[in-house]
Amino acid sequence: MTLGSRLMALMGALFCFCLAASAAAADDILSHRDDLTEKDKAKVSGVLAAPADFERPEAFEPMQGGAGTSTRRPNRDAFSHSNANLTFEEQHDFKVGNGLFKKLWTSSPSSTRASDGLGPLYNARSCQGCHLKDGRGRPPLPGEKAVSLFLRLSIPPETDEQKAALASKEILRVPEPTYGGQFQAFAVQGLAGEGRFDIETEDIVVPLNGGETAVLQKPIYKIRDLGFGEMHPDTLISPRVAPPMIGLGLLQAIHPGDIEALADPDDLDEDGISGKVSRVRDPATGDLAVGRFGWKASNPTIRTQTAGAFLGDIGISTPDQPYNFGDCTEAQTDCRAMPHGEQADLGISEAPDPVMDLVTFYSENLAVPMRRDVDDPDVLLGKQVFYETGCVACHQPKYVTSRNADNPAHRFQLIWPYTDLLLHDMGEGLADHRPVGDATGREWRTPPLWGIGLTQTVNNNTRFLHDGRARNLLEAVLWHGGEAQEARDKVVDMPPEHRNALIRFLESL
Repeated sequence: MTLGSRLMALMGALFCFCLAASAAAADDILSHRDDLTEKDKAKVSGVLAAPADFERPEAFEPMQGGAGTSTRRPNRDAFSHSNANLTFEEQHDFKVGNGLFKKLWTSSPSSTRASDGLGPLYNARSCQGCHLKDGRGRPPLPGEKAVSLFLRLSIPPETDEQKAALASKEILRVPEPTYGGQFQAFAVQGLAGEGRFDIETEDIVVPLNGGETAVLQKPIYKIRDLGFGEMHPDTLISPRVAPPMIGLGLLQAIHPGDIEALADPDDLDEDGISGKVSRVRDPATGDLAVGRFGWKASNPTIRTQTAGAFLGDIGISTPDQPYNFGDCTEAQTDCRAMPHGEQADLGISEAPDPVMDLVTFYSENLAVPMRRDVDDPDVLLGKQVFYETGCVACHQPKYVTSRNADNPAHRFQLIWPYTDLLLHDMGEGLADHRPVGDATGREWRTPPLWGIGLTQTVNNNTRFLHDGRARNLLEAVLWHGGEAQEARDKVVDMPPEHRNALIRFLESL
């Protein structure tokens, strides 16, 4: 039996093991968990307790994606395997969804009737174009057009109607009147793209304890060659790189009460950390829900995130967002006049059902890779530093997912994503000054850390943060400010061997 098989067998026995936590204490801590019995709550409380020591790994720690963790070799395909809990029939849907995720869309009209509808404006021709190997995007290299990094656009509200729509969360931001919500450099034949942008950098030198020095590069974005006239003078711009796709279904399966229980928007415990829940409208129900996807936690479900990416990134309409002109605004009349790819006999939109169902299912079921080197002394020291420095105040290590998750593969799993999925003020250095819903211009959702140590292996780069400005993990830490300023300063001041151990721990995730 392989190590992975043994660990998976142990995972199955986990909740049969008698834990020491009392039922009364567990009920108090987990009173919001309406999916759990009292016996469940006692077990879950014990499993989620912080480690008592850092001399050895915690039970089941290598299986950071629960029993569905991928135990395959950590090579360039490490982010592309399916959740190991899927049934045989679900494996089929996963594979078909994978094909659609990689599919190159073409402009209309086309002889490939099921593949046309691209654009008219777009950032990439496929989902894989941004999420290469299901992983992380990066800023463009010199001379390249940006593909896996793009610019979000919006303006401050100018009318009472816009202010009311924002207050009710009918919308989360007001698009730029001419260029819409996203800047697209590419266009189909016969149409101009929206323009180009350049990235200049400014060096910031950070002295570190022990005589070392880090040099951060602050990006400065300059838009040029606009294809549809001038932008609004108050346009707000925010660069975004594509995040990795692993474990999304498990994040969706976290009980919303677990996220809400971590929030402390008024910092009542006076620890300097005041994470808040992002509340957004679920398009499927119209109700307010916990936002947990996207850099500003502006999407409540993976399906919503997927539909937005189809429309904004590729210009493909779906039943959820049936706008065949993509992100073309009313001011871009030539764009709206271009042919589209919807064909009535195939269904509503350019990507009719079951395309959306299958791509969503694929996105929900990309497995989290197994951790490496969990018992390495340097990794264990780095884990201790991670806890003692206060990183866990935002990067919540572990959860047990809901027993009521939509997909049985995601139910009642012990997972280790290292995120609280809350919005936090990250300081002026990372601020984009562009509010989205509940997120201010200084706030970002805590990104999950699982799989972060395989970025180089999968994507041949180590670019981190929302715009890829950090060229390695240490730079990513050093960019932290705001609520994370105290933890960041501790990293600057700690002995080099502790800093190195912290990075070794992150690389093991």
